[in-house]
Amino acid sequence: MNRVQHEVPLRCKGIAVVLLKNTPYGYKVLLLKRATPVLRGVWCYIGGGIEEGEKAWEAALREIREETGITEVSLFNSNKYDQFYSANENYIYVAPVFVGYVNDGQEVTLNNEHSEYEWLTFTEAIERVRIPGNDDVLTFIEKHFVRNSPMEFLRIN
Repeated sequence: MNRVQHEVPLRCKGIAVVLLKNTPYGYKVLLLKRATPVLRGVWCYIGGGIEEGEKAWEAALREIREETGITEVSLFNSNKYDQFYSANENYIYVAPVFVGYVNDGQEVTLNNEHSEYEWLTFTEAIERVRIPGNDDVLTFIEKHFVRNSPMEFLRIN
């Protein structure tokens, strides 16, 4: 008997951004506390959808601006991805993760999607995130973008 095999489709409709700032006490990571019905109360880094006509990196810059009010950022492609499997819709969601370096003096102004924010050490941030896989992303970012200088070809001009 021949069985027809089906694939689980991949969908890339969003982005994620880990913002970093170098302080006198070392690098800090920005985490935001969700205020919307989806993931209410969960601490996470920046995420959002890609709008029609946008490149993923353009969506990253827009989401940074919308969610934090930060406009001056040095953006890099991390070559890392957030992903999860949606059992209800039977697809795998994949989102490229970007890294943004910001100056220590920039103020954060939250939109209505978040109720709080905190700049945390990597150890604190890894303990605070609850979405499975976010801790792996933060560990990767610390290794490749804090302990080591990012490779210049990953910079988004």
